[in-house]
Amino acid sequence: MLKRLLFICFLFFISSCKESSKDTLPLKTPVVTTKIAYAKGFTIEKQSSGITIIRLMTPWVNAETTYTYALIPKEIQATITVNKDEYDAIISTPVEHIVVTSTTHIPALEELGVLDHLVGFPDTKYISSKAARKRIESGNIKELGVNESLNTEAILALRPDLIFGFAINNGNSTYETIQRANIPVVYNGDWVEETPLGKAEWIKFFAPFFNKTKEADAIFNDIEKAYLDARTLAATAQNKPTVLSGAMFKDVWYLPGGKSWAANFLEDANAEYLWRATDEKGSLSLSWESVLDVGQHAEYWIGPAQFASYEELKSSSPHYAQFDAFQKGKIFSTANTLGETGGTLYYELGPQRPDLVLKDLIHILHPGLLPNYEPYFFKPLL
Repeated sequence: MLKRLLFICFLFFISSCKESSKDTLPLKTPVVTTKIAYAKGFTIEKQSSGITIIRLMTPWVNAETTYTYALIPKEIQATITVNKDEYDAIISTPVEHIVVTSTTHIPALEELGVLDHLVGFPDTKYISSKAARKRIESGNIKELGVNESLNTEAILALRPDLIFGFAINNGNSTYETIQRANIPVVYNGDWVEETPLGKAEWIKFFAPFFNKTKEADAIFNDIEKAYLDARTLAATAQNKPTVLSGAMFKDVWYLPGGKSWAANFLEDANAEYLWRATDEKGSLSLSWESVLDVGQHAEYWIGPAQFASYEELKSSSPHYAQFDAFQKGKIFSTANTLGETGGTLYYELGPQRPDLVLKDLIHILHPGLLPNYEPYFFKPLL
């Protein structure tokens, strides 16, 4: 399941511990609302009572369920009264021991300086962060199975303060078991965001759990500035090269929809993505013939799924060799930028650092604009 999710993502890419409460005391009007400029999936409000309320609107694609979490600072917990039935989780902050379930969560923890709070992760082999790998090797981050069927016994033994969950729907029975053991599960929907800066802004979602709001704002502001500066630079290019993307999986060619995260990158890189007029926010599923009809003469092919070499492409299907980008050696992939245990770095760090992704694309598509830049994720196909 995870490999399939990673493949689709690459194609351009709690109910919890409701603690016993005292009598209900209405919360007061928010005094501070965290500025969320790009992300659409959550809001953060700090009440005058000291409680922070996080509302999660899009935990997964087409979600009909929303979640509300109350974060109560430990120093005022004895004086605060809330209605437990109003929240999907009531959490004492700052949290000290956590479990996360997606590699996209790792960079935010590392940037906020709280990676040492991470005590468990499913499928640790996919983590590429060097700092996290050291903690895995030293036994400080425990292996917890796979996300679809977490090792509940291992989690219960760790007794984390909180689990940041990742789900494609609300059907994960393992999370229900964990919640019944009074361990809060908070869903993170960063992967649902459609814009590069929208995904990166989810660092602000993590921040209140660790009392790191100011730090998250500063980190995101730096990323935003770097991204916008790169976009401005790309707009100065005189040409707008045509771009093809994706590859076939079981005779179906998957490629980014015109409103997707990946398509937004190409737009900001001042490229002409040949399927930009489509309305899909996820991926398109097309026949190879229709892709050939539109994209045969595309100047560049960005992101050929999991393929790392021209030989792999040609061995998989002779149809690939009919594209100009194949014949001219203008295919670029993230499949060759791997962590020490084989995890694809792009999946983990790309959503948190869209500025690096955009600079990679500018370097490829407009070579004269960043002549001395060393690509971080995208490299020529071998």
